[in-house]
Parts: sequence; structure tokens; C-alpha cells
Amino acid sequence: MPQVFDTLAGLRAHGFDTVIDVRTPAEFAEDHVPGAINLPALSNDQRAVVGTLYKQVSAFDARKVGAAMVARNVADHVDGPLAQYDGAWRPLVYCWRGGQRSGAFSTILQQIGWRAETIKGGYQTYRRLVHDALYIDPVPHRLILLDGYTGTAKTALLHLLAARDVQVLDLEGLAAHRGSLLGGVAGGQPAQKGFESALAQVLSTLDPDRPTIVEAESSKIGQIVIPKQLWLRMTHAPRIDVTAPLAARAAYLTQAYADIIADPDRLRARLQPLRNLRGHAVVDWWEAMLAAGDFTALSTALMDQHYDAAYARSRAVHGHDVLGTVHAETLDADGRARAADALAALVGSL
Repeated sequence: MPQVFDTLAGLRAHGFDTVIDVRTPAEFAEDHVPGAINLPALSNDQRAVVGTLYKQVSAFDARKVGAAMVARNVADHVDGPLAQYDGAWRPLVYCWRGGQRSGAFSTILQQIGWRAETIKGGYQTYRRLVHDALYIDPVPHRLILLDGYTGTAKTALLHLLAARDVQVLDLEGLAAHRGSLLGGVAGGQPAQKGFESALAQVLSTLDPDRPTIVEAESSKIGQIVIPKQLWLRMTHAPRIDVTAPLAARAAYLTQAYADIIADPDRLRARLQPLRNLRGHAVVDWWEAMLAAGDFTALSTALMDQHYDAAYARSRAVHGHDVLGTVHAETLDADGRARAADALAALVGSL
């Protein structure tokens, strides 16, 4: 019998030894059930062939050719990654809708003697649960936003707070982006659905009765959109401000963006969209600092002439409850540690 899951918590507690996603590698790469492994019943190219046959020839021919492909692929999986498992192994298998691919795959496994089951509704069931958790159901967590000008080491402080047993939510880590014009990281961002899966997974592990510290963000982190219910909760959340001198922020930003600085052409390209906003003369001056290798001066100028002004305008438009302020005179390792201690004490007093 297909396994029925009505909640993400129920799916997390599935009780099977292995979750197998038998969709194509492309489908799996976009999003999948956390912890699942990908053993495709059809490759990307094979699925395209079957789909073309279905549309241009007939459903029967598509199913016949697809069945042969699935049988050969499952045989390869049995001889390969599944060869290690004994008769007690219990896999949970799913495809897009919980239909032919997962059904054929699990049937072969059952005939071998493994106690394989499928997920009723397949990936679409899982996706619906994630969507409801992030777009329909109110987020129950007590959020407190960590706010401050660019370069105040908010993300680093978030990690230090986690090490001090403060409950945190690292949205930039999940989105693989540092949340600014220069914030892209190697490897790029996940797909929106993949981000939402990771976010729903993390939220489900957090205690709603404890405050959760999350960095103040715009509604988008790079190309990733913060889901509706979380964003609504964030817009109404109180804040803790982190402040630091401009020189300390510039020194930290130069260190934190070392990967960007190491590629001047890439950094120069990222500055170009600001010409329409800040003017050609200003961006030409920034490029001169970049050409001279004066990255600390460039960081100072970017914050003074771009980021701080944008932040100040945003704060003037949107009023927020501020629970306290933590000042860091320096943002080196010792300065960040002191700031994290002060933040943890402040959160503990709330």
C-alpha cells in the first residue's frame, strides 16, 4: 500500500531505511525530499524520448519503450548501489506523482524480497506540504531580526550565536548568497523550490517557544524570494541593531569578500548596474580604487556612498521595534566574539 503523509513531520518520521527519488537527475537537482538519494528510473534524455513518443505516436508505444528503459535502469541500480543491502532493507520510493515510475521500481524491489513502499502522490504530495508550510500556514516562530549597516558582520555573528546555544535561522546560508549586489558565492544559488525545501526542513526543527534570531533581509536574497508567511512574520518582528565604526566595517568587508576581491573583473562587472543609480563619476572613482588595489578604500566608499544611504532610507520608511543595540568597536575575531556574547546576553534577557 502507498504510504500516506499528511504533514512534513510525518514524512520526516517515515521509518524507512532509505528514501529513493526515481525521477530524472534534472528533477532531483531542482528539489527533492531531504535525505533522499537519486536512482533514476529514466535519465533526462530517456524521459524526453518517452514524452515525445507519447505526444507524437501513442501512449502504448511510450509505455512499452519506457518500461524497457526502466527495467534496464533498475537492473543497473540493483547490481550497483543497491547490491550492498540485505533482505531486511526497507526503501521508500517516490516519483513525480507516485505513479508508473515509482510503482515499477518498487515492484521490482518487492519481487527481489525487499519491503519497498511508495509515497502516495509522490513528489507532488511533498511539495504541497512544503508550500502549505511556507505560503498558507502562519509561521509560529518568535522571530527577532539582527539588523545593522552593511559590513557589521551580521552573518558571522549569527553563526557565533548558534555556537552559544541561541536559536538562529541562516537565510543567506540556505540561499547561498550574501544578500547584496556583491553577494554571489561560488556554485550559485539553489532553485527556489530547493531553497524552500531546505527552509521548511530547518523551520520544522526550531522550537517555536524560543526566540529565533534571523538576519534582516529584503524580500529577495539574490534571486531567491523569501516565502510569503515567513516574510510576513519578518516584517512584523522586533529587531536588535548591531553598530560598528565605518573603518571597522570596511576592514571586515574586505576580509569577508576576499573571493570577490580576488577577481577584479568580476567585481568591476558587478559595479556596473550602480552607474544608473549613483552616476558614472562615482562608479569611475570606485573602479579607480579597484584598479589601484585599494580594496579597503573601495569598501569604505561603497558603504558610505551606496549601502548606508539605501539602508537609512529603508529604516526611515519602515518603522521597527528595536529591542536593543550592540556596538562592536572592532570586527576582528575578538571583536565579533565580544559582540556575540553581548547579543546572546540580550537575547537571553528577553
